[in-house]
Amino acid sequence: MRPSAAAGGGGGGRRKAAAAAAAAASREWLVVPASGQARVEEAGKHAVMARTGLPARDLRVLDPLLSYPSTILGRERAIVVNLERVKAVITAAEVLLPNSKDPAFASFVCDLQARVLASSSDQAAEFTDMEGESSAFTSPFPALTSTTPNELEMTNKNSNVVGGMTHSSGMPTLTAAKDGNTKVLPFEFRALEVCLESACRSLEEETSTLEQEAYPALDELTSKISTLNLERVRQIKSRLVAISGRVQKVRDELEHLLDDEMDMAEMYLTEKLTRQEISETSSRVEVDDPSQLEEDRDEDYRSEADVSNGTFIGYKPHIEELEMLLEAYFVQIDGTLNKLSHLREYVDDTEDYINIMLDDKQNQLLQMGVMLSTATVVITAGVAVVGLFGMNIGISLYADPTNEEEKRASNMKFWETTLGTIAGCTIMYIVAMGWGKRSGLLQ
Repeated sequence: MRPSAAAGGGGGGRRKAAAAAAAAASREWLVVPASGQARVEEAGKHAVMARTGLPARDLRVLDPLLSYPSTILGRERAIVVNLERVKAVITAAEVLLPNSKDPAFASFVCDLQARVLASSSDQAAEFTDMEGESSAFTSPFPALTSTTPNELEMTNKNSNVVGGMTHSSGMPTLTAAKDGNTKVLPFEFRALEVCLESACRSLEEETSTLEQEAYPALDELTSKISTLNLERVRQIKSRLVAISGRVQKVRDELEHLLDDEMDMAEMYLTEKLTRQEISETSSRVEVDDPSQLEEDRDEDYRSEADVSNGTFIGYKPHIEELEMLLEAYFVQIDGTLNKLSHLREYVDDTEDYINIMLDDKQNQLLQMGVMLSTATVVITAGVAVVGLFGMNIGISLYADPTNEEEKRASNMKFWETTLGTIAGCTIMYIVAMGWGKRSGLLQ
């Protein structure tokens, strides 16, 4: 009985390990649909991949434990956004956000909901003024469910409803208004606009905060060079380099999208779904002429294959709307980068000014050193004279005076020698200083 009990215990341990691995693979997602009513759902990686059609490498971009640069990826059924603190998967009907407790994330979700609700209200008002009828489609993607053993199976079953879309107001489409020019902005672009706005606003706020701290610190450093001021400027420069790199990466990503029309065309999710439904509907229409059916069989087969693979050969939607949207935020992020460039130039100018001041101080010290060295040489000459007279050699000059007249003459000779030595050293020093200034060595 003991081996059986041990085997049972091992099986229970494996089941617990499998359950723990499944729980670790799942995570909470905040889903914001087109209606604006956000909800929190728990799902694993495979369920999200089946729902959005994204590969695993694209989902790794959203992993908060990994550090990825700012990226906007347009895929067949979703858009992956990783801009600063904004991490989202945007489909044609909803936005999937990795749930977080960051206050900035809560603010972003509120902005997203407000923008979606406001756009939905504007869209409803515009639809009432249209001529004819306009249609929209519900999400063709399976709903996220809680992490259970049958999660992936249920998700794969629901993913087969791509071709069976029903008419609803859950997903907006590009629809012409009375003038034939105005179009309703698709849901994915409205969500993308909120992501871009949040990222640009965050970088703009950090830039403004840095400017408010940097300019007074730099001005104080120019007025008083101290260790504390130098440390403050060093920290500000480190922050400036970091923020500039992040802003430059966002700008490069937007510039890359604006330069690549195919990447922008790939982000028209709603229009691609509309064309897919039209293609699938037309492929099911029966042909009255049997001979024409035989001729068009190959062409229909190629068309269905293109639709199923999502290639849409020859399909090029109008990208003016997305291009205008990206250009607006490209100009904004470029303005932020210009502010940082001006601040960086101000820092460089301050560093140059500090270096000039330090060089001037160093030159003054060198000049003082030259003056002191010259004075030392001159004094050394006087010391040499004193040494000559201090030699212990008997001469008439050192003879003791015998009367008052000789005593007076001896004192006179002493003062003449002393004053002459001092005057000679002084004249030598003045001559040396004059020569140094005339030659440009001294100022």
